Amino acid sequence: MRLSPALFFTTHCEPALAFYEQCGLGRATILLRWGDNGMPVRTEAMRGKVLHAQFQGQGVLFHASDNDDAEPMKGSAMMLEFDDLAAMGELFDHMTAGGRITVPLTRQYWGTSFGMLIDAFDVQWMFSGPAE
Repeated sequence: MRLSPALFFTTHCEPALAFYEQCGLGRATILLRWGDNGMPVRTEAMRGKVLHAQFQGQGVLFHASDNDDAEPMKGSAMMLEFDDLAAMGELFDHMTAGGRITVPLTRQYWGTSFGMLIDAFDVQWMFSGPAE
């Protein structure tokens, strides 16, 4: 068994995946669109939007799609755990573009480096790594 989270966007899945790729998180390895090759379309507004995507990178695997009835992410976050503090800081900085930091990336009282952000696509991310 393996847990593979799925991110639901309303209509901006593709730009979100492009942003994550630009940040160095990985890349979309599967991208299926509503209406392509006989894929169903719930509404015409969804035609061409992402029906299903798989995103992979070093230690990263999640799925994503556009759903016009998607609700904002609440009560959970995508957590990234690092062995390399510099790599963690670099990705954190990239992913804050257009979003907002909710917990600055710094050494925390419990001894490790930790930070949180909500990216430009309203996805919550947690970063955890070595103290220094």
